[in-house]
Amino acid sequence: MSAAEGPLVVGVDTSTQSTKALVVDVATGRVVASGQAPHTVTSGAGRESDPRQWWDALGEALRQCGEPAHEAAAVSIGGQQHGLVTLDERGEPVRPALLWNDVRSAPQGRRLIEELGGAKFWAERTGSVPAASFTVTKWAWLAEHEPEAVRATKAVRLPHDYLTERLTGQGTTDRGDASGTGWWASGSEAYDEEILAHVGLDPALLPRVVRPGEVAGTVRDGHDLPFSKGTLVACGTGDNAAAALGLGVRPGTPVMSLGTSGTVYAVSRRRPADPTGTVAGFADARGDWLPLACTLNCTLAVDRVASLLGLDREAVEPGDGVTLLPFLDGERTPNLPRSSGLLHGLRHDTTGGQVLQAAYDGAVYSLLGALDLVLGGDDGTDGDADPSAPLLLIGGGARGTAWQQTVRRLSGRPVQVPEARELVALGAAAQAAGLLTGEDPAAVARRWNTAAGPVLEAVERDEETLARVAGVLSDAAPLLERGPGAG
Repeated sequence: MSAAEGPLVVGVDTSTQSTKALVVDVATGRVVASGQAPHTVTSGAGRESDPRQWWDALGEALRQCGEPAHEAAAVSIGGQQHGLVTLDERGEPVRPALLWNDVRSAPQGRRLIEELGGAKFWAERTGSVPAASFTVTKWAWLAEHEPEAVRATKAVRLPHDYLTERLTGQGTTDRGDASGTGWWASGSEAYDEEILAHVGLDPALLPRVVRPGEVAGTVRDGHDLPFSKGTLVACGTGDNAAAALGLGVRPGTPVMSLGTSGTVYAVSRRRPADPTGTVAGFADARGDWLPLACTLNCTLAVDRVASLLGLDREAVEPGDGVTLLPFLDGERTPNLPRSSGLLHGLRHDTTGGQVLQAAYDGAVYSLLGALDLVLGGDDGTDGDADPSAPLLLIGGGARGTAWQQTVRRLSGRPVQVPEARELVALGAAAQAAGLLTGEDPAAVARRWNTAAGPVLEAVERDEETLARVAGVLSDAAPLLERGPGAG
């Protein structure tokens, strides 16, 4: 392996299931070393993890990187959003962290919306309407169900904050991750004292919000990680904001991420505020905004349909009569939380491959509907959007031919599939690099050419399929709203 041309930085992605670390050459963007280690998540009603596992996984991932990690001049941590980390006076977890996909706080979310001025109030104050994923609802749940844990809590952090603080000894966060808590006001870019008072959270327990480009601290003594004392530590950010940095996206460029859930977003110069709650008005990691919408059913739901049919996930066949709404876990966009999957138009000559293609169509239809809300209307990127810009397709499903062709056919847009992987860690690395060079991290990523990849040319939009799915969804809405087993 050739020697690095410039200084080295470390970018970290601490996700739900594992922690990944990349050592990147600032001059070229070349990944010179990488490592990954798992952590566990509880099953059942809640989704929880011990934050100390994240620290152990970070150490293991960095050890796999070897000597290049020790040579790094700066580090930044991107992480799963929304998780509630409660620490005692010694900085130890009071209890396991409540993760973003722990939905036990849904009743508290509904109550908070009712108690504080309704959805419009929340959208205008925080940019988003709090769902069960948001940290503010989790704190309200904890206060109601485990008041002794709340009394023992002397610091409240997000997952990436926890790791950054263990590196530096300083409690910090960034605007991108803070915007997903539900207690950070997007208009003033400060913690919202009225919301905090309402949920009984002392603002002194919260981390300082570090501005984009500001150093969060330096690596302190007393750890067993392969960093030198004094290594610069960037503020880090949430995973979606880090992935946007990792792609170097410009305002208005649409991004679709195909994972267990589907996510669509774009960088915007305008502060979003969607009172329907469909578009989350997140901040990005640079000073702009990251309106984002997501669906609950994406690759996992389609793979489940393939499994039920005994087919490979790529074994699709064209057909124009069958419609499948793959809402296997309920759905968020459209807002049908009690729904289940629905199949319509089945005939004697319908093939399994056609049913599978219908599952792809149903999943992509929901994602494109969410994307339209992100890019247009009063609460999206509006004038920033370029309808001819390629749709950047990322995530685990992005390399699947059936996903690519379905997105291409139903969107009518060119589709670009970046070759770079681990975009959250790459975005964190770009953020760390910006500390050393003084560059905008998104410009660093563009210099690294992280979005490079094949572009699939636009084809005529399949309006017939879009209209058919829309019609079935509309006609079946009462059934989907009732959910399975309802009288």
